[in-house]
Amino acid sequence: MATPEDILRQYWGYDSFRELQPEIIGSVLDGNDTLGLLPTGGGKSITFQVPALMLPGVTLVVTPLISLMKDQVDNLRTRDIPAAAVHSGLSRAEQRLALDRCRLGKLKILYLSPEKLQGKAFIEQLHQMEISLIVVDEAHCISQWGYDFRPSYLRIADLRRHFPDAPVLALTASATPEVTADIMDRLAFRSRNLFAKSFSRPNISYIVRHTDSKSQMLLRVLRATSGCAIVYVRSRRRTKETADYLRQCGISAEHYHAGLSAEEKNDRQNRWKDGTVRVMVATNAFGMGIDKPDVRTVVHIDPPSSLEEYYQEAGRAGRDGLPSYAVMITSPGPDKSTLTRRLNDSFPDKDTIRHVYELACNFLGVAVGSGYNQLYEFNFALFCDRFQLRQPIVRSSLTLLTRAGYIEYVEEVTTRSRVMVTMNKRELYDLRLDATADAVFQLILRTYTGLFADYIYISEELIASQLHLSGQQVYDALLAIQRQHAIHYVPRKTTPYIFFTTSRELPRHITIPRTVYEDMRLRMERRIDAMRRFMFDDSRCRVATMLEYFGEKDPLDCGTCDVCRGRRKPSPEKSKNLRESILYLTSRTTPVSVGHIAAQACVSIETVVSTVRPMLDEGILRLTPDGLLTRL
Repeated sequence: MATPEDILRQYWGYDSFRELQPEIIGSVLDGNDTLGLLPTGGGKSITFQVPALMLPGVTLVVTPLISLMKDQVDNLRTRDIPAAAVHSGLSRAEQRLALDRCRLGKLKILYLSPEKLQGKAFIEQLHQMEISLIVVDEAHCISQWGYDFRPSYLRIADLRRHFPDAPVLALTASATPEVTADIMDRLAFRSRNLFAKSFSRPNISYIVRHTDSKSQMLLRVLRATSGCAIVYVRSRRRTKETADYLRQCGISAEHYHAGLSAEEKNDRQNRWKDGTVRVMVATNAFGMGIDKPDVRTVVHIDPPSSLEEYYQEAGRAGRDGLPSYAVMITSPGPDKSTLTRRLNDSFPDKDTIRHVYELACNFLGVAVGSGYNQLYEFNFALFCDRFQLRQPIVRSSLTLLTRAGYIEYVEEVTTRSRVMVTMNKRELYDLRLDATADAVFQLILRTYTGLFADYIYISEELIASQLHLSGQQVYDALLAIQRQHAIHYVPRKTTPYIFFTTSRELPRHITIPRTVYEDMRLRMERRIDAMRRFMFDDSRCRVATMLEYFGEKDPLDCGTCDVCRGRRKPSPEKSKNLRESILYLTSRTTPVSVGHIAAQACVSIETVVSTVRPMLDEGILRLTPDGLLTRL
């Protein structure tokens, strides 16, 4: 019988596991309920993908991130591991096909969005399969004390009751001790098997920079460091503005957010991954499931609302274990106000929440007493515009209504265009199409494989460019082919959804429980206070502050954050030694960054800059066009 190491070597080409992966896999294979607390980049996926290939039947993976489902399914298929995903963005035919393949034993891993667990019919279909393992990814979403609680996750405990013999593997990258205990309670763990890796990332230097000009400071940071980078901002508009600014300053950059088309996302992501683009300016829609180990710098221009969010995003730096930087750029006055406003926006008064509920029901045409178990597309931007409502208030109201159990609000889901041929090959010979539709159909048949057995993703833009047609012509041609019943075509779209978990109520009957509103507001306030301490307390090691928040006892100072470096005042002798170190490091054939010198010499970037400036003036050093240093 194959061992976990054999499976790892066969499908992934690795000879050994990372820290804690063997223990988690062993616990799962022994049939134990298991909680794995692994930092971002710690290899969580391997801990269930390897057992899935060793166990009989199907492994169910519940995850809230549809984009991550797609990425993981695509990656598994490239390794010849049969996997599929089922979520609200797919057509019924696509979902039925995936479930049929599971039932027939043709799939090993099935990814599910938690909303799918609502329907009894869906659960009945799962009963027709052999379920060997239930995996809960992003497990902090099941805890009401977590920063990203999702009520739909509570149904996973019901799933356990349907499949009592299947062990549960819960995985998360960031959770406080309170959340960790709550996860195991919510999932009805039969025994407490917790495998936790320290949150410490010694190769990452956490730096906070206070400034009146964030754009200028960002430029300084990127010029002082080398290698690829991610810059996180909070709005889609700022992604483009910041990327444009960086390009104007000579730094290759692209922007990324959830509103881009799948083709735009893939193109920008690929150019960043292959090094064509150095900097990706993005909202937090970017990063999940993206396996790029050599990110040298992650910069936050806007403050996250919690250390959990910050830790996950900053942790995308240095997954290869080499020295890297997580830089937070702050303007203390405005940023403190922003965090306070974010708390208030997240908890509008209860009358406002009831008003948003009433308007949303009217907007969707849902009458009082109806709507139960129905899914509606929800044009968020049009809704806010029509009723002159601020988007943050509407989003928070819908989230609180979700937590209170009245609806399930699913943020924007982007689905790629896909096609399945529904005619058999013999019938295709009798198909009569006009010249444009025929050219499009023939190109699809030549370009894409597996069309007769499954829905295959297509790109209208690619088809249009190869046939010298417009995107509209390709779209019209595909609809014409569908009208002939030759294909089933599902066009790309991006839209949020509202699922009604109860029939529509009158506003006066909408109650927001204390556990959903007052208690959650207090916990968010504590998270924001912890974020403030990390950002603005310049007297304590940044890493010690963060580790203490995550429950680690008496953490030691890291020695590499800006606070720790600032405590080391250079003596004249140290200044002389630093100058000698700079001469040595810049004498190599490859130019180096100021940040690299600071890391090697264990001093602050400011200390290096103050030493380098006279050396540049003296003509000892030269600055390359990329902002790197080399000897003359």
